Amino acid sequence: MEWNVSSVLVHPTRRQAQYPECARLIPGEMPASRSTGKKPPRSVRSDVLTKMEPEPTGATALPESLMTLLAPHPLHGRTAWECLRSIGTDCALIALNWFSLGVLLLLFPMMFPDTPLFEFPLRSSVFLLGVSLLHAALITLLGYTEELYKAGADLRAQTKSMGKSVLWGSVVLCFAYGLQGSHWTSSCLICFAGSLHFGSMWLWRRWGVKRGPHGGIEARNVLIIGAGGVGRRVARYIERHPGCGRRICGFLDDKGPLGNDVVGRVSDLALMARRGFVDEVILAAPHDRELALHVFAEAKRLRLDLEIVPELFGCDPAEQEVEHVGGLPVICVHAERLPAPGLVVKRIIDIVGASLGLIVLSPLMLAIALLVKVNSFGPVLYAAKRAGKKGRPFRCYKFRTMVSDADQCKSSLQGMNKRSGPIFKVFDDPRITRVGRLLRRYSLDELPQLWNVMKGEMSLVGPRPHPVDEFAAYELSHLARLDVTPGMTGLWQVSARRDPSFDRAMELDREYIRTWNLGLDSRILLRTVFAVVRGSGD
Repeated sequence: MEWNVSSVLVHPTRRQAQYPECARLIPGEMPASRSTGKKPPRSVRSDVLTKMEPEPTGATALPESLMTLLAPHPLHGRTAWECLRSIGTDCALIALNWFSLGVLLLLFPMMFPDTPLFEFPLRSSVFLLGVSLLHAALITLLGYTEELYKAGADLRAQTKSMGKSVLWGSVVLCFAYGLQGSHWTSSCLICFAGSLHFGSMWLWRRWGVKRGPHGGIEARNVLIIGAGGVGRRVARYIERHPGCGRRICGFLDDKGPLGNDVVGRVSDLALMARRGFVDEVILAAPHDRELALHVFAEAKRLRLDLEIVPELFGCDPAEQEVEHVGGLPVICVHAERLPAPGLVVKRIIDIVGASLGLIVLSPLMLAIALLVKVNSFGPVLYAAKRAGKKGRPFRCYKFRTMVSDADQCKSSLQGMNKRSGPIFKVFDDPRITRVGRLLRRYSLDELPQLWNVMKGEMSLVGPRPHPVDEFAAYELSHLARLDVTPGMTGLWQVSARRDPSFDRAMELDREYIRTWNLGLDSRILLRTVFAVVRGSGD
């Protein structure tokens, strides 16, 4: 894949043409001549770059220092003007929304004079002006504390910050007006205005993302040190999220060959930074200590922002978070992903859903129990020992769908296993009875697990629990699925149930844990209902 590398490094004379008064201040550069018709070089070689910027000697040290001092400084994060402009834009949007609501408040009483809905202080223009100013101040202040105006934040992070700011700003304002004895409709209007503010602020930022920062001077030029897998992943993210305000100038790498995106070696950082007006360096090869120290020293000397992408113990960088313990930065490589309030709501839904299921489906479960008992010899229920949350074993109940000695026959069927990895799965298993095959087709054998849900051993939605003997064969990377309570149905069951790949199942389980929310659970439950009705189970 070829990156949209900034032409600054490949065609330095273009930047000189844009800033002719600064070209003479860049060491190793000559002012652009408008009279020459020569085309700029198509590529840059490290040996040429080294010759173009010699080490400062005693005679040249002072001019070098003056050049570094006078040269245009890189953009460090978001400037105060840009931050104030964003805050001003949000305030203008909030004021426009309140003005629109004020017009509606004036028109509605004229159209419906007998409606007491609008008999509250907000009809007064003074109150309306005051509440709009307070609302704007609260939202922007909370937004600033939530890093809404932080440089480099993508749309998802900004949406989260906006939601918190608008929500708490509206709650505080409603509480303040409630203490003054205002009509309850004042709070309703403030909440409605908050939803308008959130929508307009989000649409404004969404439009800015689609427009992209690449054509403006606010986009920060970024050099990535290390063209390996981590560096390429960072570059892909920047390319796909133009709203982060960064523009890739290229890679510096000592291992691979120079090409379209690898514009030089790490030793060329100083010249590349000056030639490309680089504002930020991202070190994507932090395991090389000497390289990291060299890049840190150069970035500090050149007054460049430096960010390091950690790559610890083979852990996924996307799952790492930075915390501060005693003033020291600590990288968290593993943490409980589900938020505590969400777990409480999820547990309430599990209890209510399992209770209703046991009550409503009890006649069906009784009929299934009779069929299982009549069809084959053995118990009605099968209590399988499964690995639950944090690997704790529990008894997972199912209607028996196999012959009574199925576990003893398992070893003789290992050659028929169709699943990769430690999981055992046989298509057209000869141990399944006729009634069991019907129950599995419509997933009716799973109904007794509603009792496991009531006990808290399982959830309605979550990764499926694996047998204890298969759990013992897990690798270290597989243990992430044990961070949550196992479920009766999950993302794998509704997305790739027929896929025999164990790695695919683990990938979907990790995706569920990483992106969990109540909406995702609702969608999985709805798709499970359709799958059961269609009879697309085993």
